[in-house]
Amino acid sequence: MDHTLPLATIRTQVSVPLRFPDGYATTGRVFTFDGLVDAREHLAVGLGDFAAAVRRQGTGEPPLVRPHSECLTGDVFGSQRCDCGPQLREAVERIADAGGFLLYLRQEGRGIGLYPKLDAYALQDAGLDTYEANVALGHQEDERDYAVAAQMLAALDVRRAALLTNNPDKSEQLRRYGVTVTGQVPTGVFLSPANAGYLAAKASRGAHVADLPTVG
Repeated sequence: MDHTLPLATIRTQVSVPLRFPDGYATTGRVFTFDGLVDAREHLAVGLGDFAAAVRRQGTGEPPLVRPHSECLTGDVFGSQRCDCGPQLREAVERIADAGGFLLYLRQEGRGIGLYPKLDAYALQDAGLDTYEANVALGHQEDERDYAVAAQMLAALDVRRAALLTNNPDKSEQLRRYGVTVTGQVPTGVFLSPANAGYLAAKASRGAHVADLPTVG
C-alpha cells in the first residue's frame, strides 16, 4: 500500500506561555499548518530546545515527540474518567526537558468526535467499556489516523523521533508514513478509582504497553 503523503507547510508560528493547575509553567512555540490531509486545525508545540533536537537528529538523540489526541473533558475540564489530562501535563514537562514536540491532534473520542464521545460516556455508565461503547455507536474501536502527525513532523524537518507513548499503534502508523521511530518512551500510568476500568480496557483491548498498579 502506498503511504506517500502530500507535503504540508508551516502556516504560522507563535510563542505561547503554558501553565498547569499544579503551578508548572513553560513556554511553547505553537505551529499551525497548511495542507494537512484532513484539513483540520491540528497543532504542534515546540518545547525546550526543539531546534537543537532537530539539528542533532542525524547524529544524536532525536526530538522527543508526543502525539496527543485532544480530550476536552480530560485536558480542559480535568475529568478523571480518563488519563488524558495527566498525560498531557507529563508530556509537556518531559518534552521541555528533552527538546521536541507535542502534536496536539483534534481526534476526540479516538477519532469519533466530541458529541459521539459523550454519547459513549453514557453507554459506559450503563456498563460498556470505552471500546465497546464506540462499537455500539457504529464506530470502530479506534478510528484515529496519524497521517497528519507524519505531515507535521515532515514540515518541521523531523525525520527521526522518539515517541512518548504507551500505544504501539502510533509508532507503527508513523513508521508506515515514513517517520523513523527510534524508540517508544513509556508514559506514566495515572491510575485512580475513577479511571481503573478505562485503563484496564486500554491495556487489554487497545494493546497499550503499561503495567497497571493496584488501586488502593
